[in-house]
Amino acid sequence: MASKASFDVTTGADLQEVDNAVNNAMKEVRQRYDFKGTKCVIEFDRKLATIKMDADDEFKMKALYDVLQTKLVQRKIPIKNMHAGEIEAAGGGRVRRVATLTQAIPEDTARTIVKAVKAQGFKKVQVAIQGGELRVTAPSKDTAQEVIAFLREEDFGIELKYGNFRS
Repeated sequence: MASKASFDVTTGADLQEVDNAVNNAMKEVRQRYDFKGTKCVIEFDRKLATIKMDADDEFKMKALYDVLQTKLVQRKIPIKNMHAGEIEAAGGGRVRRVATLTQAIPEDTARTIVKAVKAQGFKKVQVAIQGGELRVTAPSKDTAQEVIAFLREEDFGIELKYGNFRS
């Protein structure tokens, strides 16, 4: 009996690392000269996986967002999974921005990944959507590794992680 290989395709960020990155960004904001005397704030909501930024003006907001992105990259958090909203006006000339972290593969992106794998023509490879992740089943380890290599080359707009490899 031939053995089948399978693995899971997921996405998401380690929320503790995001929290650490936000704390480091706020620490840098408090120390930087160009932020002296301002009321710039970055807040992380773990339950909603959102980062709220509040700044004095658009220029400060852009600088605040750059500091946040730098700290996220240093902590190896995928920037592709962060979707920043538009800069909105708040009271008193201040501005606000909310960034949302993608913690699961969206349904439409999952369908796109399934279609791409099927269009590639891998023999006997099955892809199943299971909530916010995908389960890929292949007839051999080599075929499963070919599918992983193919998915790494493609850009689906989010950072993909591969795990739970079984054979």
